[in-house]
Amino acid sequence: MTSRLNRLAVAFVATALATLGVTVASPSPASAAMTICYNTSQAGSFAGTANQAASIWNNATSNLTLTANCGSNLRIYQITGGGSYAVRTSLGNGRVYIDTQQAQQYSPLRIMTHEIGHILGLPDNYNGNCALLMSGGSAGTSCTNPYPSTTEANRVTSLFAGTLSTNRAGSQIFQDSWPAAPATVG
Repeated sequence: MTSRLNRLAVAFVATALATLGVTVASPSPASAAMTICYNTSQAGSFAGTANQAASIWNNATSNLTLTANCGSNLRIYQITGGGSYAVRTSLGNGRVYIDTQQAQQYSPLRIMTHEIGHILGLPDNYNGNCALLMSGGSAGTSCTNPYPSTTEANRVTSLFAGTLSTNRAGSQIFQDSWPAAPATVG
């Protein structure tokens, strides 16, 4: 009887969340990995870069899987001008915007992996250290390292340790990780 009540409670919660339009990925019992579905339909020329960045995060973490086009926890957009940035609506959910102009100066893969890092719960770290992914553009245009440090990867792993937490204060916008492209004088 208790098992039946538990199944009914889980079904009720899942139905209520689906009705509200909330996509919640559950950890798989076999792998205990949380799945985050990312959508590249608006990523333009950065769709392949998004796939590479997802692979980097999948290899760096032990309980997280980013999967392409299976839903829309994370939407990736190509934009022109205004800088690359991320908007995290809750842990593992949000939008990433990659600026084509910025991607001509900085490594597009580093930008993408960095911005996805915000969606995965990491803040900016403006210390200029190229070995730290979250140092963003402060490491300079010559830094092409797209890999999170062990500390950064471990932090993401701990954030996704079988629980789903939300940002109750609202969306968090991570801008200015990358210096603006110089204005052309003509």
